[in-house]
Amino acid sequence: YQRRVREAVVSTQSTGKRLNAPKKWMLDKLSGKLAPRPSAGPHKLRESMPLIVVLRNKLKYSLTYNETKKVTMSRAIKVDGKVRTDMCFPIGFQDVITIDKTGEHFRMLFDVKGRFLIHRIKKDEAAYKLCRVKSLSTAAKGIPVLVTHDGRTIRYPAPSVKVHDTIKLEIETGKILDYVKFEPGNVAYITGGQNCGRIGIITHKEKHPGSFDIVHVKDSVGHSFATRLNNVFPIGKGKPAWISLPRGKGVRLSIAEERDRKLAAKAKEM
Repeated sequence: YQRRVREAVVSTQSTGKRLNAPKKWMLDKLSGKLAPRPSAGPHKLRESMPLIVVLRNKLKYSLTYNETKKVTMSRAIKVDGKVRTDMCFPIGFQDVITIDKTGEHFRMLFDVKGRFLIHRIKKDEAAYKLCRVKSLSTAAKGIPVLVTHDGRTIRYPAPSVKVHDTIKLEIETGKILDYVKFEPGNVAYITGGQNCGRIGIITHKEKHPGSFDIVHVKDSVGHSFATRLNNVFPIGKGKPAWISLPRGKGVRLSIAEERDRKLAAKAKEM
């Protein structure tokens, strides 16, 4: 009984052991024993990063816990257009971070190795975000609603919007500006699995009743790969994407290709 009580107390704490933190956070082992735990919010625990890790470890706007607390409590940080003072607020895929005092805007993405990437964007791009449709239902009085991957409930969507499609959401008003159908020929971002962070064109989908549907994707250099349907996030109609892409454009290099690129860069320096 005492062991169960102790485990319950530990599970409600705002920190956890650093070695147990998600590897995609890229926290080093030697700068502390503990790691912050994301608060309850719009993203799942293992699919998000606390705001303190973004400000302190990634953007280097603060050096310590207390400095980060002063930054957030000064109401200088906005996430998706709303001021967030909770240091452990979860930041997930496609979330837009705005710092008005410096005029900077960032979007949370993945790199080709599946790690969280803070991607700097321009002001006009920070006005919207892409949301994947997780479910469609009918609310009270027959009002149609959809639920997105970041926990938003949007009423009266277009009748042609279906599950697995992507909507372009205006952050200030919460209105749907446009949408992308989940269909072959559209560009997509992979958000989970072994291919997390890769970007390519959807080629076709395999249906497996009773199991996971598989989607085949081809990247810009012709490499083909397959992943589960739930990992595919459409980001544009046809080849052009609606968001700016990180360096490398979502193309994963082999170990030999990475080595050759590093050797070529060293040869240029010399």
